[in-house]
Amino acid sequence: MNINTLNKLQYNELKEIVKSYCVSGLGKNLIDKLEPSTSLKVVESRLNETSEGRVLLDAANHIPLEGIFNIKGIIENIEKGAIIEPEELTTICNFLRGCRKIKEFMKGKEFYAPTLSSYGNSITDFKSIEEEIEFSIRGSLVDSNASKELKKIRRYIENTECKIQEQLEKFLKSTSNKSYIQEFFVSKRNGRYTIPIKAAYKNQVPGTIVETSSKGSTVFMEPSVISKNTTELVVLKSEEAIEEYKILSYLTGLIFDNSKEIKINIEVIAEYDMIFAKAKYSRAIEGIKPKINDYGYINIVQGKHPLLKGNIVPLDFNIGMNYRALIITGPNAGGKTVVLKTVGLLTLAVQSGFHIEAKIGTEISVFERIFVDIGDDQSIENSLSTFSSHVKNLAEIINYSTKSSLILCDEIGSGTEPNEGAGLAIAILEELYHKGCIIMATTHYGEIKNFSQRHDDFENAAMQFENNTLEPMYKLITGKSGESNALWISKKMGIKDSILEKAKKYTEDKNYNLDLIRESKTKKKKDDEEILQKKPYNYKIGDKVFLIEYNDFAIVYKSVDSFNNITVLYKEEFLEVNEKRLKLELKAEDLYPADYDFNILFVNYEQRKLERDIERGSKKALKKIQKEIRSSKEN
Repeated sequence: MNINTLNKLQYNELKEIVKSYCVSGLGKNLIDKLEPSTSLKVVESRLNETSEGRVLLDAANHIPLEGIFNIKGIIENIEKGAIIEPEELTTICNFLRGCRKIKEFMKGKEFYAPTLSSYGNSITDFKSIEEEIEFSIRGSLVDSNASKELKKIRRYIENTECKIQEQLEKFLKSTSNKSYIQEFFVSKRNGRYTIPIKAAYKNQVPGTIVETSSKGSTVFMEPSVISKNTTELVVLKSEEAIEEYKILSYLTGLIFDNSKEIKINIEVIAEYDMIFAKAKYSRAIEGIKPKINDYGYINIVQGKHPLLKGNIVPLDFNIGMNYRALIITGPNAGGKTVVLKTVGLLTLAVQSGFHIEAKIGTEISVFERIFVDIGDDQSIENSLSTFSSHVKNLAEIINYSTKSSLILCDEIGSGTEPNEGAGLAIAILEELYHKGCIIMATTHYGEIKNFSQRHDDFENAAMQFENNTLEPMYKLITGKSGESNALWISKKMGIKDSILEKAKKYTEDKNYNLDLIRESKTKKKKDDEEILQKKPYNYKIGDKVFLIEYNDFAIVYKSVDSFNNITVLYKEEFLEVNEKRLKLELKAEDLYPADYDFNILFVNYEQRKLERDIERGSKKALKKIQKEIRSSKEN
């Protein structure tokens, strides 16, 4: 299977999840090596194994795989001639015991799990070797009962060590040695019994210096009074090591003589560990075994992407029966790419023997090859733009795809001029279709949607979109062509209807009406000149005026001053504007009655503004109040 496909569809991440359910390195190693099979027979067998494991797991709720370790390395060392250590013998004993337990567990399970039960028949029972190891080894040591000779040697060692201990204690209690001794205890250094002696008296004490303290003030000496017993102890230790070696050699030989059968046990246990890991994963996701075929038909019922968490919108999808190519459209971030990845990863999962999270009725096709063109593979090192990398990938897909290929393309033809990109995309889709591929592609190009509508073996689909909330629904609707919703979203974001109407018109007929633009420009220039050349109007308080600079309306607050400026109220602010930059909209007498009090418009507004300025701590407002207070006191 194409490495790019496995990486883009995150196949290895799915394997890591399944691998976490293994109990030993044996199963984990098999899952690491696992690849999607292209054989319908192999895929069916893998799925059946997982189903049988799930049945056993649901019935027993526990599979006896305790003590299962990866002992391949130990067996290899034995075959090379090594004599293994007690700890390794204990590990092998645990493994053989685990094999025996799983073999016993599988007995009588032929009705529920015929395939897995038959695997148990390949396991060899080595209870006699287990008993030999258990009798001879205790933890990390050879047991004294492993042989009569070893038991006798260790009894002599114990007696000799007692004699040495007694002699040293007598040495410590002797008054003649009191001045030489640094500390009154027996210390074992490098396997030899010593007494801490003051460095200054090392030549006064008969014996051998074994070690010196870091500061040099103390020497650890083996007194000569125990030399005879020490020599005897060394000989006994050597005899002990030789006898232990004989026992370890015997046990190692037993394993070597049966290494062929033990390696078969290892293989069977590895398979069991992997299969039951798949079964545990199936139970965790409430997975199903889908129907499978090899003719390109996919029907996913309420399927979910294996790596997505949380509240996932399930996918209902089919292809390969009434049409062989599906063109998916819809808004950005609407879930188009997730659909491609879901179909791709579920297919890889099934071809690996994994159950999938879907409903009964789901059917998956087994493909020889799955190709994907998803994501941005822009490469600075290889001087590839986004478009170039997509085209390079598509060229490889065209060259290596067959009638048993699943093609998943995201935003096909994008990254270049739209007309050329759409034309290239349609040509590529046609080529892949004529090669017999099953094709899924996403696009925003209307030309591709139109092509799909006209082609008998192509079908359109759209991602559902909630128009009122701008929220994607992540639901695929087959048989419908989706829109990018760019104009609709722009309307919701505040773009004027007049602009959107032009945008829609330009999208449909590309008639940009440049003459109208020039006329508009000439008219605007003429209107501005007329405004500037017109004789000034004597503006009065209350007149409604048009502010040319702001393209908005205001109310006159003060008439023209000596600088030809007029004060207006515009959006709750007083502005000074040159009278040439104003245009009369309505006179005050046309707006208000003859006796209208304009204080309602301005004074009240000024008061409200002053209150707001005081609330926000305006220094200008505070000074104004202080000035009014002083003025009232003077009056």
